Amino acid sequence: MSDLAVRFRKLWDEIAPVGRDSGSGGYLRYALTEPELTLRGWFREQAGQRGMPVTEDGNGNLFAWWGDPAAGDAVLTGSHFDSVPHGGAYDGPLGIVSAFLAVDELRAAGVTPVRPVAVAAFVEEEGGRFGVPCLGSRLLTGEIAVDRAAGLRDAAGVSFAEALGDRPAGVDPGLLGRFAAFVELHVEQGRALVDLGAPVAVASAIWPHGRWRFDFHGEGNHAGTTRMADRRDPMLTYAFTVLAANKEARLRDAHATVGRVAVEPNATNAVPSKVTGWLDARAAEPATLDGLVEAVRAKAAERAKRDGTELTCTQESATPLVEFDGGLAGRLATLLGAPVLPTGAGHDAGVLAAHLPTAMLFVRNPTGVSHSPAESASDADCAAGVAALARVLEELACR
Repeated sequence: MSDLAVRFRKLWDEIAPVGRDSGSGGYLRYALTEPELTLRGWFREQAGQRGMPVTEDGNGNLFAWWGDPAAGDAVLTGSHFDSVPHGGAYDGPLGIVSAFLAVDELRAAGVTPVRPVAVAAFVEEEGGRFGVPCLGSRLLTGEIAVDRAAGLRDAAGVSFAEALGDRPAGVDPGLLGRFAAFVELHVEQGRALVDLGAPVAVASAIWPHGRWRFDFHGEGNHAGTTRMADRRDPMLTYAFTVLAANKEARLRDAHATVGRVAVEPNATNAVPSKVTGWLDARAAEPATLDGLVEAVRAKAAERAKRDGTELTCTQESATPLVEFDGGLAGRLATLLGAPVLPTGAGHDAGVLAAHLPTAMLFVRNPTGVSHSPAESASDADCAAGVAALARVLEELACR
């Protein structure tokens, strides 16, 4: 094992136990809860060990600086700590650990940046607690209203403002204007690199995607005494909609997932009065995504009439097609000798790409599985990712 891989493993082992569920082996690192707060403390410790001052932006995002934070033209890197429920270890934290190690690599080589480097830990990237993905980067860039963000609530009724300890600050043009570029390293969420036999890739684009909430209202009643013909059961409408989403996505070579559901009153011996399902939809082109969601909504509405139920469909988030800076992506692909790949997953890089030159690096995931405990990456490939990120930071910040 290389020296860099050994150093990666040592640093990685410091955070690996935090928020891990002993039953599933996955992680419960929701934004601004104890595990994520522990990791934020670890972030400050790592920055302190490297003499990197840490600043906050008032929205829950942390920045560790190598160089003068006020100098401008900074190169931003990093990722996030929070996870989906029972998610994998690498999605997010790999980008932060790799960023600190990349700084170490450059310092060990005697390289000094001519413009600042900032390592970011963005808050609530997954949307696993408050429901809106990339919340921290959306606030930083002004892509979500402060009032809406402040009022977002988790399953226990705690608002984002309460969890943050203050009202979110929203967009800070002064901070955003200090960054000249953003590069996010992330574990691959697929297995293209396995097929290509490469440890690292550069991203070309992120598919347009979004989340839609489908509320199905019916009539709650007794499961044992209500005749089948008399029922207004929203669970039937919901079940039909899930199947319709699967079919419509396959017809369009797109992706549709209903991975979350809430039922009222959620009793075994009661016909539900309300069922809510959340649709995650993604496609290579915006028109395809629009057609997919409309087809699912129309089929759900048609079925609701037949079932005697009512449907309300609400868009909760939307991310347009993101094409990363072509010149930057090509430059980095040439620098690293790496393949270029698109992705269907959303990232803070996708939000920031609308505001400054942005690129992504992917590290090979041999299982191809993500948002699951089966997500993985070898120490050797992670070391290759660190080395690649160090070369990119040297290219962008040290020349």
